[in-house]
Amino acid sequence: MSRVTSENITELAANEVFVFGSNTAGRHGAGAARTARKWGAVYGVGEGLQGQTYAIPTVNASVTEALPLDDIQRYVERFTDFASNHPELTFLVTAVGCGLAGWDADDIAPLFVEASKLPNIKLPLRFWSILRQN
Repeated sequence: MSRVTSENITELAANEVFVFGSNTAGRHGAGAARTARKWGAVYGVGEGLQGQTYAIPTVNASVTEALPLDDIQRYVERFTDFASNHPELTFLVTAVGCGLAGWDADDIAPLFVEASKLPNIKLPLRFWSILRQN
């Protein structure tokens, strides 16, 4: 499937955007958030487009608790709207919420149902596997 995000993203084409889970305070210190810094993620900005990255908050500001799924859903909806309005970009979504936030892919993947309908969004294989079951 061509709309699968690689497990290990090391390069981005000019039109690609690395989509990662962040904390609401934008402290990009670990995991995919730390990786995002090399493509322009701005320390202190917890949501939205920054350089060739897009942050979706999944953890609170102090990085001590995962956000509730309802909150993450709202952030994913805003991301989906953004991606819909930017068809010239390809969004490489990582397994947001499945690392430091501690959610399972079974919890997070369904939040991306609408996003999965957009041709310019790539999702992790484990998200696609769950979405195909529903």
